[in-house]
Amino acid sequence: MINIKFFADFRERAGVASLKLEQSGETTVASLVETLLEQNNDFEFLSSKNVLIAVNQTLSASDAKINDGDEVAFFPPVTGG
Repeated sequence: MINIKFFADFRERAGVASLKLEQSGETTVASLVETLLEQNNDFEFLSSKNVLIAVNQTLSASDAKINDGDEVAFFPPVTGG
C-alpha cells in the first residue's frame, strides 16, 4: 500500500488530502501518476513538470523508485516574495 498525500492547492484540486493505493513490487512515481490518471482525470495537474514530489519526506524526481509502504507527497511549485 502506498500512502499518497496532496498539499496546498493540490489538495483542493484532488478533492482529497490523502489516499492509499495498492501497489505490489517496485514502481516509479511516474508510473504511480499514470495509474492515478487512469483512475480519474481530476489528477491531470500531476502531469505538470513543475510538480514537487517527496518520497518518504525526501524531495525526489518522477523517476524515483517507490515500494509498498512508501509515502509519496505532491506539492505545487513554491513561490515567495
